[in-house]
Amino acid sequence: MTQVRPMRADARRNYERLLKVAAEAFAEHGEGASLDDIAKRAGVGSGTLYRHFPTRQALLEAAYLDRVEGFARRADELARELPPGQALGEWLYELCVGTIEVRGLKTLLGSAMTDAAVTVCGTHVRGAAQRLVSAAQESGSLRGDVEPVELLRLAHGVAGAAELGDGGGESIRRYLTLLTEGLRVSGGWSRPAAEPQIDTAPRP
Repeated sequence: MTQVRPMRADARRNYERLLKVAAEAFAEHGEGASLDDIAKRAGVGSGTLYRHFPTRQALLEAAYLDRVEGFARRADELARELPPGQALGEWLYELCVGTIEVRGLKTLLGSAMTDAAVTVCGTHVRGAAQRLVSAAQESGSLRGDVEPVELLRLAHGVAGAAELGDGGGESIRRYLTLLTEGLRVSGGWSRPAAEPQIDTAPRP
């Protein structure tokens, strides 16, 4: 999380609820989302909100960072719950879905988004991608020449394509299925035994 100081359990719950509700409210209503309404929906008083986040921009940036860091936390959860190839595939789907919301938050932040925050976000997501890709490659379920940054770029592209359409999860799932066929071998997430050979001999 982005909060550094230790908090009591109840304060931590309030903080996390505020971030979740704030991300939803900003996505729905834009930068002008009511802070009092966010506090009410989170089940806390306005004073509690302002103690954690003294300005609207502070709340926006914290909500953005929390969502991005959540991608990294989710990667580790999926790695514990699913086989490596499935964990990577499911994480890419959830990353695409979440990217649409995160893009909206980042747009609202605009120039107020600090370089330090951008660096933190990139570090968390790249690290999560590296862990999942490495595990999938070691298990033999993913091509050995796939780089984590390539999958991250593709995920952003899929999210953008979905936004041009209905922006829904079904579109994202279909786009990812079509896209990842290029990563598969014989219908499974298997590393090829050798590079395919192309016959360049002249034909009679």
